[in-house]
Amino acid sequence: MTRLTLPALSLLVFLSAVIAVTLGPADITPGEVWSVILHHFGLLPESPVSRLRDAIVWELRLPRVFTALGVGAGLALSGTVMQALTRNPLADPYLLGLSSGAALGAVSFALIGLTLLMPVGAFFGSLGALALALLIARLLGGATPSRAILAGICISALASALTSLIIFWYATGDSYREILSWLMGSLSGSLWADAGLAALALILCSPIILLAGRPLDAFAFGDTAAAALGIDVPRLRWTLLGATALLTGIMVAIGGAIGFVGLVVPHAVRLALGSRHRILLPHAMLVGALFMLWTDTAARTLFEPRELPVGIITAVIGAPIFLIILLRYRRVT
Repeated sequence: MTRLTLPALSLLVFLSAVIAVTLGPADITPGEVWSVILHHFGLLPESPVSRLRDAIVWELRLPRVFTALGVGAGLALSGTVMQALTRNPLADPYLLGLSSGAALGAVSFALIGLTLLMPVGAFFGSLGALALALLIARLLGGATPSRAILAGICISALASALTSLIIFWYATGDSYREILSWLMGSLSGSLWADAGLAALALILCSPIILLAGRPLDAFAFGDTAAAALGIDVPRLRWTLLGATALLTGIMVAIGGAIGFVGLVVPHAVRLALGSRHRILLPHAMLVGALFMLWTDTAARTLFEPRELPVGIITAVIGAPIFLIILLRYRRVT
């Protein structure tokens, strides 16, 4: 079954992307989408659609669709790795404070005029938030799942408060509204540069993570068991934490603090295909891409002409699922 699910999911992602581009205030047909794409790749001398419709497809919808796919895949992959490394079914970049830390780092860099380096600030913010959350959990008596979550929630609240303070003092007018929407998680206004940045982050980080599929299975039995199998536990852990922090930081710099993707998707895939990470990781990426694509499509089409921040929709879906997972985990432990 698993041999068929990966190509089937890939095909579903492809078809969903085409359909998502056609949805919106201006009705676009799949044929027009392909005409625009072929024209911009030089395979069609003249575009059969008007300049306005060409701009809607090429400059607005396609970049946003590809950005949604990249952000969803990255956040789902990050959540899967976090759950494996911490042996915590509740771990998620949002709940452990990575997303809020990344947002604080990105806003801080923007404040001092380093707008182009916002992804760098987001990376250091997410890495710092993760390290601080794990340190607090250990100081409380050990980085158990419940302590890690509590520490992450504290870090997330602190980082969110500092970010809000910075925005309150320095943002004005339209910029205040745009930043507020971004903080709630929004892909509105995504450009080809955003899609390219998300793709670059996945190209850099996903091979490191995907190649660690088998070692991640060993982490389920504890550090001692993993070390007995010849795994350099500290090196692998920090390598994967660094890759996860970089991936989360860049995705937050692009789309803001979009929550629960890294929690909901890994659990759904694990429930369907099992917990072997060699299978779980690539499938989580594709399901995460699908999840983000359709939640973002809903965010921009449900209340036309107004748009919802996609973070609101992911929270509405993810919060009840988080509660179910929490109750289930409590019964097991």
